[in-house]
Amino acid sequence: MQNIEPFYNWRHLYTAEEDERSPFFGRIYSEFEYSQTVYNYYIHPQWDEFGSKTLYLKILFIDYDQGFTIIELIGEWNDAIEDDIMTLKRELIDNMLHHGIFHFILIGENVFNYHSGDLDYYEEWYEEVAEENGWIVLLNMSEAALQDFKKRKVQYYIELMDIDNWRIYKPEHLFQLINDKINSRLNE
Repeated sequence: MQNIEPFYNWRHLYTAEEDERSPFFGRIYSEFEYSQTVYNYYIHPQWDEFGSKTLYLKILFIDYDQGFTIIELIGEWNDAIEDDIMTLKRELIDNMLHHGIFHFILIGENVFNYHSGDLDYYEEWYEEVAEENGWIVLLNMSEAALQDFKKRKVQYYIELMDIDNWRIYKPEHLFQLINDKINSRLNE
């Protein structure tokens, strides 16, 4: 796991540590000092800690004008014990909503497990973005975690999608692709 880095090809477009509206503003990263772990496995130091013991993230991009963000996740999403959705909602998402972000693209290909808990925070988040014609999309979740998401019916609040090669897109093109898919689905 220590070799899995957050996607870095958009760093010339956006970095959370230089964004005054980001909760990670001013953070200094080490390339050599591994201190964060998911269980007993070290993860790359570029991942950001937001209060969970098992789930980390990286804000890859935010466009405040268009109101969207792309966030990559790594680890175990554990709502049963850690209440990760509550922590994510209170420590990160609420701040973004305050700044006009109502479209959320979560990259879940490095989320290895999902353990369900209460759905209240998913419902709250969904209702807040829906009021502004926004949405929440989770891309490319592993099959095991995806099945657990579906079993708990989280897809009522978070749209689940697979987009091969999402890394080849510029952030605004990925946003437009997803937005078009959601709009065409709604118009059917």
